[in-house]
Amino acid sequence: MRFFEVVTVTVAGAIAAGAGGAASNAAAGIGVAVAVLAAGAVCLFVVHRRFRAWAYQERDEDLVASRGVMFRRQSVVPYGRMQFVDVTAGPVERLFKLATVKLHTAAAASDARIPGLEREEAARLRDRLAALGEAKAAGL
Repeated sequence: MRFFEVVTVTVAGAIAAGAGGAASNAAAGIGVAVAVLAAGAVCLFVVHRRFRAWAYQERDEDLVASRGVMFRRQSVVPYGRMQFVDVTAGPVERLFKLATVKLHTAAAASDARIPGLEREEAARLRDRLAALGEAKAAGL
């Protein structure tokens, strides 16, 4: 998220600098418009890449969640080790009817989460993982 803050400050500075000169210079106004469009295109590209970087796979004994654009991170969570499955949705996610599934285990470092799922898919996945977790944990 730090990237978006930098782009926002840069674009705001370009607009502020161009606004003063835009009244007397039409080229400055065009430069500001080009800067805003370029910053918007870069932000859309980065958001698209981050969205496409998330993936998950349900296997027989575990769930694999992977993420990362430059550095790939893969989390493998055995169904029997899951303590509970949490579905959350922030204000932006609710606006687009999306949700995030979070898997909680006893390990403090487990951070398996799957964002950007449709609400129905998130509920289906939560129910399926809870059922598989109960079935696999019963054998321990």
